[in-house]
Amino acid sequence: MGHIFIFLIGFGLAVTGGVTLIAYMNFLPAGVSWSEYFIFISGRLECYFLPIGLILMTFVIYTYPNRP
Repeated sequence: MGHIFIFLIGFGLAVTGGVTLIAYMNFLPAGVSWSEYFIFISGRLECYFLPIGLILMTFVIYTYPNRP
């Protein structure tokens, strides 16, 4: 039961981080270059939620396989 909870936490973090990255892409039409964009998001804490969430979900999926 705990692995489902960890998976859902990872999913929520991944969604939060992904939505934040997409929202910050609105800076690109305003004249910000891709390199400036990546420098900007590397300094934002909420952008790290996407990889952390993906790591949590991957860990749960491969650590707790389906049991019959």
